[in-house]
Amino acid sequence: MKITKLLNIKYPILQGAMAHISYAPLVSAVSNSGGLGIIASGGMTKEEFKNEIIKCKKLTNKPFGVNLMLMEKNCDDLVKVILDEKVKVVTTGAGSPERYLEAFKKANIIVIPVVSKLKHAIKMEKLGVDAIIVEGSEAGGHIGETSSIVLIPEIAKHVNIPIIAAGGICDEHGLLAFNALGASGIQMGTRFLASHECPAHMNYKNAIISAKEDSTVVIFKNIGTPVRCLKNNLTDKYFESEKKPQSLDKFKKLAIGALKRAAQDGDILNGSLMCGEIASNINEILSVNDIIQNIMTNYTKLLSEIK
Repeated sequence: MKITKLLNIKYPILQGAMAHISYAPLVSAVSNSGGLGIIASGGMTKEEFKNEIIKCKKLTNKPFGVNLMLMEKNCDDLVKVILDEKVKVVTTGAGSPERYLEAFKKANIIVIPVVSKLKHAIKMEKLGVDAIIVEGSEAGGHIGETSSIVLIPEIAKHVNIPIIAAGGICDEHGLLAFNALGASGIQMGTRFLASHECPAHMNYKNAIISAKEDSTVVIFKNIGTPVRCLKNNLTDKYFESEKKPQSLDKFKKLAIGALKRAAQDGDILNGSLMCGEIASNINEILSVNDIIQNIMTNYTKLLSEIK
């Protein structure tokens, strides 16, 4: 597949960059198992980010990447760390990587933005990025408006660079389906969240594997920054605040640090349990290697059955 050759990885599987979750233990486990692990820089200082990259280098000699949230105030500092540490792959979100592309290209860094609209995919290809991650509304965390099953084939008709499908994927069925729809690889966040190597609190992991098909909701949709997470006290308070516009600012303050409360403190009642709709299909916590090997073994079986 195009993406394995581009990234020099064994399997066409990327690990989604989840803030306060995608640290070196998870990232290195994914890379060591043949996928591409990705450090999430969101919420990190440049010192924390550098230390995490150094830790990852000690844990794996395989390729890994980092994610850059372009709205972060310390983005310039984080980019300097990426260049200094000679990171090979950068995924980007929350904006256009245009202002950093020249420096990244000069350093032979592979750049892969996350997009959720056709017009953005076309723009990224024109800018000269190496591939795109196309994320559908089924995904966890910050999402777009269109489902992956509609978005992927539409974008595949208009761009020639490799597409990585994200949102609504946790197994071999997702890999096969999105290959058929035009993607050359997949990115999974929620599936890797429910892994032994993931440093997220066990309460968070257990909430994932207990989820049903209607367990997630989208908050902040009415203000243009939709976020998918599991229903809990926090989401209930959000929908109450929607009925009273004057309460929304109060809720925004309440939501500050909510993901960190869930991921690190295990607060599943008042923390933000970001995850995708696919959580309902995840029923056990497995090792990263088992997750990847199961997908690839069963993917091969599915292909042979179709033929």
